[in-house]
Amino acid sequence: MQDWLVGLTTAVKHQKKNHTDDMFSVLKYAVTPFARNTLAKMHYSSEVSIRLLPSYKCSFEDPVHVTVSGLNPQQRVNLRSKITDEKGHVFKASATYQADSSGQVDLNRDPSLGGSFTGVEPMGLFWALKADVVSSKFTLIDVTRTQLVDLECVSDDKVIAKVTNERHCMADGVRRIPVTEGRIRGTLFMPPGKGPFPGILDTNVFRGGPFELRAALLAKRGFAVLAFAFQGYQDLLKKVDKFDLEYFEEGIDFLRQQQEVKDQKIGLLSISKSGDLALSMATFLPGISATICINGCNANTVVPIYYKDICIPPLKFDVKKSKMTPSGLVDIGDCMNDPMSKEELPSVIPIERASGKFMFIMSEADRNWRSAYYAKLACDRLKAHGKNNYELVRYEKAGHFIEVPYMPFCVANFHAAANHVVFFGGEPKAHSEAQLDAWQRIVNFFKKHLSAADHNCRSML
Repeated sequence: MQDWLVGLTTAVKHQKKNHTDDMFSVLKYAVTPFARNTLAKMHYSSEVSIRLLPSYKCSFEDPVHVTVSGLNPQQRVNLRSKITDEKGHVFKASATYQADSSGQVDLNRDPSLGGSFTGVEPMGLFWALKADVVSSKFTLIDVTRTQLVDLECVSDDKVIAKVTNERHCMADGVRRIPVTEGRIRGTLFMPPGKGPFPGILDTNVFRGGPFELRAALLAKRGFAVLAFAFQGYQDLLKKVDKFDLEYFEEGIDFLRQQQEVKDQKIGLLSISKSGDLALSMATFLPGISATICINGCNANTVVPIYYKDICIPPLKFDVKKSKMTPSGLVDIGDCMNDPMSKEELPSVIPIERASGKFMFIMSEADRNWRSAYYAKLACDRLKAHGKNNYELVRYEKAGHFIEVPYMPFCVANFHAAANHVVFFGGEPKAHSEAQLDAWQRIVNFFKKHLSAADHNCRSML
């Protein structure tokens, strides 16, 4: 027993020395024979190590360089990744690799020979993460909590090396401020410093509450972001029969009143249903400089939108138009009526009245609804009114939820309107590439049109 304790003490000292002397994250054990035998029962090797470069800690949207060393020449191993969301759903990926003549595997160089993906995919163990239950959408609500991705190297069904990638949602100095001002609800994310910072109202919601990850990451880039809740959060109504733009106007006014945001430009960021809300705000509310609509609709949907004496009725839909996919999921992609039909024209948002800039991001494989068609209609309408204040970004094989980089792909989930698990379309790899590309476009668009300084805060480590 004493030998075992001495061995573990030696291992701890060895790890601390590596942590101090080496910038890399290395999981490696150098212990006495007795301790090594004990650890062998835990399936760890004394020679094999996994490194994450530049560090095992990073921001959620950042890539890491994965390497394995200490293998036998040409040895085949299985690399596995795993992350557990806040609901306890486990998302996994795996791939088979063959070491080179020096016993190393480099994911930036070496192809996967099989598994969740094939070929050279430096971040494949991240974008290919998926749950056993096909309808699981990765749940991330608490952005103060570090997201842990466990990576393992497996040989002959034994784990021979392991490391954990700590992916942080907030950067050093970013302030998270819960908002309960009057009737408005949400969370404000403020960059470090005194500002001034341009403001963004982010209307992306998840299960009723504001989806804070995107807002937190944008605050890292120098934007003051209000993740805005408008339904089913805290004391807000779970079901509504209308949306009142005055409520959203109050949210924008609250953002403008912040000392760090005064006299700065304001932008809107939306996805899915909140897209028509953002387009309506950009159309009817003053002072909106830039609006991004991700896989939204050019017409109002679900319930009427009111602003003063204006009412935009919702686009109608017919669930009887839904169909089943070969995998048994419900496809509702064609259930919405055509906004250009005579009876539905009153639902179309007159975005030509807006004075700000637009970016429409759309997925051609989206099966939540016809995002590509709606984005084209919106751009055609602006063009027909002599406007060139828009950009259109297309992704051929992406699905509905284009989120931040390395957010696990969601192919299906429960849809309240359909009262069923529905198919959202897209292919995992193409969707991941779209998220990576769209994220940089979003940041650049807001920097260009909101005149943000380049505050790229370092990640909270």
